[in-house]
Amino acid sequence: MKRFRKAAVFAFGLILSITISSTTASAADYTILKNDTLYKIGRLFDTPVKTIKSDNNLKTNTLYPGQVIDVKAKTYKVKKGDTLFLIAKKSNVNVASLRRANNKWNDKLKPGQKLILPASKSTSKTKKASVKASTFSTKAKTYASNSKAVISYTQKELDLLARLITAEATGQPYNAMVGVGAVVVNRVQSPDWPNTITKVINHVAGDYYQFTPVKNGYINKPASQTAIKAAKAALKGSDPSKGAMFYFDNTSTNAWLWSKPITARYGIMVFVK
Repeated sequence: MKRFRKAAVFAFGLILSITISSTTASAADYTILKNDTLYKIGRLFDTPVKTIKSDNNLKTNTLYPGQVIDVKAKTYKVKKGDTLFLIAKKSNVNVASLRRANNKWNDKLKPGQKLILPASKSTSKTKKASVKASTFSTKAKTYASNSKAVISYTQKELDLLARLITAEATGQPYNAMVGVGAVVVNRVQSPDWPNTITKVINHVAGDYYQFTPVKNGYINKPASQTAIKAAKAALKGSDPSKGAMFYFDNTSTNAWLWSKPITARYGIMVFVK
């Protein structure tokens, strides 16, 4: 009888250890994207570059698109009814980071599909930004439902975003219009930029306006219905810009912008990180 109990305890312990290890496993396969660097990957998964190099026996910093490396990250198995926004919310990660970690730029998901989870949003900078955003949220009157939008916004900010899209991308493909909105959303989600739509669009660094329509007054023109539709799509997480932080038209002579990694192009619009 004692032997049986010992065997049962051993078996239970073995099952428990297997269960724990399966839920805490931290190794995942990440496929290198164009213009990826070890530094960018390290930031995405909150892992030191030296650790990534050591885990993958990398002797140099050279990476190749399509190359698969091990990263310290959890994975998520898609369930029926899941969306990227819901997964990001449950996992406490940014939608933009989730897309980049999985090279996932559309919204199609299949039950059983596995996604790599980037680092959570609980870095010191992001915590600080979240506190500011939370404070702003308590003062605003009208916000989108959290079950639909990837960031909080007022009706005035929806109109402001749609007016920016109208000024910047009227006459361009619909993806370009949504992409302009997505760049603003990406900046709001990033700890490196202001944390509301209003602050991002009106941001002036030194004497440089981040968005030309704010400087020349075109931002004050009424938004088109197509631009409003595009703004709503971007606010729900659609990102044809593929994680871009900047955009410009292809007639630009700004060498600094052209030197940045291009993520997408629609019509004359160029999107870069």
